[in-house]
Amino acid sequence: MDTINTEKAVFVGIIRDGEDERKVNEYLDELQFLATTAGIDGDKKFIQRLSRPESSTYIRSGKLQEVADYVAAEAVKYVIFDDELTGIQQRNIEKTIKTASVIDRTSLILEIFAQRAKTSYAKMQVELAKYNYMLPRLAGMWTHLERQRGGVGTRGGMGETQIEIDRRIVKDRISKLKEDLKKVDRQMATQRGNRGSLVRLALVGYTNVGKSTLMNLLAKSDVFAENKLFATLDTTVRKVVIDNVPFLLSDTVGFIRKLPTQLVEAFKSTLDEVREADVLLHVVDISAPDFEEQMQTVERTLKDIKADNKPVFVIFNKIDAYSYESYDEFSIKPKEKINYTLEELKNSWIAEEKTPCVFISAREKIGLQKLRNDLYKIVAEIHAGRYPFNNFLW
Repeated sequence: MDTINTEKAVFVGIIRDGEDERKVNEYLDELQFLATTAGIDGDKKFIQRLSRPESSTYIRSGKLQEVADYVAAEAVKYVIFDDELTGIQQRNIEKTIKTASVIDRTSLILEIFAQRAKTSYAKMQVELAKYNYMLPRLAGMWTHLERQRGGVGTRGGMGETQIEIDRRIVKDRISKLKEDLKKVDRQMATQRGNRGSLVRLALVGYTNVGKSTLMNLLAKSDVFAENKLFATLDTTVRKVVIDNVPFLLSDTVGFIRKLPTQLVEAFKSTLDEVREADVLLHVVDISAPDFEEQMQTVERTLKDIKADNKPVFVIFNKIDAYSYESYDEFSIKPKEKINYTLEELKNSWIAEEKTPCVFISAREKIGLQKLRNDLYKIVAEIHAGRYPFNNFLW
């Protein structure tokens, strides 16, 4: 995908069995936020109810033609689908939508990662993910050469030859990137070993929940933070001291729903900081309507990278932005989470969950002293177990 300047886009999703339209609209809102992060504008959505995506065109032909007509009439630049498209789906969709670029969720996220990568290590990881995404789709890039092949019944031809050449080039590049990344991984492993046996805490969470802002407050550092998705790609490690207790705090790339498997694979080495941490600090945006689903996404991703066996401390952030819908006590409709006040939500969570937690606002600096006190206790307890005869902490 080319470098993106602000252009118009439309967003396409489906309502599967068991899903409701409100939830799918939330998914497309997130897709729209992803597009905004990449420099793409637009808010028009096309949604179709299907038990599963159409194997050849993702949505049915009638809805696809509706999208194509709208795109042509409104001079839309991009049509963005909320799932990863197969090569066949993309080619067939492009035959109908001829006036705009067809993008799937995976390629959009890969583009954002490419824009955000600053260090050579992050750039190599993103490049590896992009080539892994591209490899099974190479055939589609050469459909325009099919007409150069011989008459009916002939085999071979320029298109097939070029596909094989490109496939070999891509595979060679993937091998080279993997080797280069292994060298950097070994250097990073040595660096981690040189840090001694200080207690390690790692910030994890959905993208854009405020991890970097929190890192800056606790470590008094200047990690890049802004209200966009995937503001942080490279893992940052800082030494933090609370009272007389030192520990290492790492900030890692945020997770997201349907995080491309290519990126999970490419960033597994970066996430060694998570796997080697003593405690995970799971930062949650409590103002997000679907924060519990975001938490589940993070938990699934931690399981994917084999880091789900760590002690977890939950930090509910952005309490200043929390809102709820008032509940009519005479209503026959049962009370839902959206009707809970912040205090009710706190009491509910603390009563139901065994995971220790704290409620804060990093932006407004609310609850930070309690957070520091809790972190002090966590780190001091680990340190005391590691150094039982060192009493200076107490």
